[in-house]
Amino acid sequence: MKVFLLHRDRDFAVRPELRDVVFEAMLSGDLFAIRRVRMDLERRKEPAPVLAPAGNDAVLTQDLELDTLWQVMADGDEFLFETAKRAVLSSLTDPDAIVYRQQVLSDCLEHPDVVHQLYDLAIQALDNERQVGGLWFRASPNSVLHRSVQVLKLHLDVLRQLRRIADEQAASFRSAGFTRLFAMLAAELSDDYLQDVDRHLRELEFKRGVLQSAALGKGLKGRRYVVRTPREQRWTERLPFGGRPDSYSFTIPARDENGFKSLDEIRGQGINLVANAVAQAADHVKSFFSMLRLELAFYLGCLNLHGRLTGKGEPVSFPEPVPADQLSLTASGLYDVCLTLHVGDRVVGNDVTADGKSLVMITGANQGGKSTLLRGLGLAHLMMQAGMFTGAESFRASVASGFFTHYKREEDATMEGGKLDEELARMNQIANQITRHSILLCNESFASTNEREGSEIARQIVRAMLHRQIKVLFVTHMYDLAHGFHAQQPGTALFLRAGREPDGRRTFKLAEGEPLSTSYGKDSYQRIFGTVEPAPASAARTGH
Repeated sequence: MKVFLLHRDRDFAVRPELRDVVFEAMLSGDLFAIRRVRMDLERRKEPAPVLAPAGNDAVLTQDLELDTLWQVMADGDEFLFETAKRAVLSSLTDPDAIVYRQQVLSDCLEHPDVVHQLYDLAIQALDNERQVGGLWFRASPNSVLHRSVQVLKLHLDVLRQLRRIADEQAASFRSAGFTRLFAMLAAELSDDYLQDVDRHLRELEFKRGVLQSAALGKGLKGRRYVVRTPREQRWTERLPFGGRPDSYSFTIPARDENGFKSLDEIRGQGINLVANAVAQAADHVKSFFSMLRLELAFYLGCLNLHGRLTGKGEPVSFPEPVPADQLSLTASGLYDVCLTLHVGDRVVGNDVTADGKSLVMITGANQGGKSTLLRGLGLAHLMMQAGMFTGAESFRASVASGFFTHYKREEDATMEGGKLDEELARMNQIANQITRHSILLCNESFASTNEREGSEIARQIVRAMLHRQIKVLFVTHMYDLAHGFHAQQPGTALFLRAGREPDGRRTFKLAEGEPLSTSYGKDSYQRIFGTVEPAPASAARTGH
């Protein structure tokens, strides 16, 4: 049995570097495994595993404030948090795969109670197995068989409940994922099959003893042990004068410990194959419930996030993914999901029309919403490629092969070089990892040096990225940089400018517009100090 709710034809898979010990504990199916792993790391004074140390995920998480997103999706559940983190960072790049996941999520949004019932059943099944207990390192075939039978008997009750839900709800679900899952449950968990399993499990308890055959080998030792199904005894055999018996028996004296030990060894050799088969069956069912819990955990996280956003009246919509080789980026009412999760009021949404544009340059007044829009675009792309809804009235974009951010950093006393050296080093790391059809988000990059030098560095980097068919979204105050691209690439670039009222108030609306030579720094001065000093005549002429 396979779940296939996150992928059409395979189990949920993440990039190899995201599979740390915590994630392996999650896949084990033990609800307490993650906590045990972390307690063990703490006891040994070892740091928790760093998520994707060789990649760009840690930087991406910091710059887009993804922890805020995952915390809301988790709603206090550590398992949901870990699942959401890996699902979001393991981006899908096939538009059809994204739509497949969107359709499953749409069903979840329409039937949240059913999704919670399925998730609770998966937890119940795994918790039942934990209550049965584990095995010693060198478990005998008898103990393996006994435990496996007990586990399967508990699973059988959960499977019946799962089949009942499938029968009752199959007609209400429309997505290919749930339709296949419910059809599989109906086909593989038929009443006849469940009755046969129940009967076999009762027989495997061997309440009447074990009937097995064997052949004699060298040294009169048994070989080719096979467990047989006991035949029903004829009524004539139960009579004291029933005639000559078909079999003979002997009794081991009560104090013959070696005899009992030998008998137990013979029994173990006979049921060894049976024990292995039943253990594999138990592991298969456990694997199904583990994957069901894991994949439904992602959708439960989406339900939690959807409830928070719609509860505030924020718009959400399923985006339209476009193949990577088609330059597309159009949004209506787009907002920063993480920002609205931090504030009480709704946040201002923006429209972006950048189809056919490989460069989006965002300029304008300080504190006007430039960085917020940049982060909103990055979050929308990531959420789309996780198969989620986006924080927008509508969103359409070409899928990206990778996501990279280059944001300005505050002063760090541990830095061995200057801020410009640090920025160049981070950009060099990005250049070594970024691939064709990726997205690069730059926020005030190379503002640590003078405008002329910073503009020239940024200009050459942006040109190189565009030449490699990498989409660049760039927030900058450097007029030389923005004006240069506006003059040279008017057809392949979109220029957005943060709005400002005549009295200096910010509208947080960004509209298409030519870069200006001022960022209205005097507005910030006036907001802080309450007055504006007269500017020198030379500065007044330049607009700074």
